[in-house]
Amino acid sequence: MRVITGKARGRKLQTLSGNDVRPTTDIVKEAVFSIIQFGIEGRTFLDAYAGSGQMGIEALSRGAAKAVFLDNSRQSCEIVRKNLEVTGLSENAVIKNTDTLSYLTGTPEKFDIVFIDPPYRTGILMQTLEKMPGVMKKGGIMICEHPVEEKMPEEIQDFVLKKEYEYGKIVISLYSHKEVVGI
Repeated sequence: MRVITGKARGRKLQTLSGNDVRPTTDIVKEAVFSIIQFGIEGRTFLDAYAGSGQMGIEALSRGAAKAVFLDNSRQSCEIVRKNLEVTGLSENAVIKNTDTLSYLTGTPEKFDIVFIDPPYRTGILMQTLEKMPGVMKKGGIMICEHPVEEKMPEEIQDFVLKKEYEYGKIVISLYSHKEVVGI
């Protein structure tokens, strides 16, 4: 697993091993960043359920102003910290060892882009989506990674499902504010 492009291009990233870890594949990561490539620079990025932190690190490498990494696993947060050090992107990063749902309920912070990739088939994705609009900037976008059999709602408060991209057994669902035209 490597950073695809930007300041940290080619840097190798660590990940935890084991059955509880499911890093976003390089194909899906590249697709996500192709979709949002012109909307990253200078933006705030939330990597919910960060794992290795590869999505937030990719955003920082491509010019995001700030990335916040959330994970309730101390081991995952330590991997994110190490990956940020290796890439030289620690300065604009915040790592929070916390439950994502609790964080979303209590934070005053607002984000331009969020990437949501919780453990599959647990119901956490829908719970997270219901809370996410409260931390979004008006022109923001929410990106969800989920299994193909998990169907996403057309609307989440003021956000609408703009497009879905299928990659084998994985789907990327893209939401934006109702007033945003195109993506």
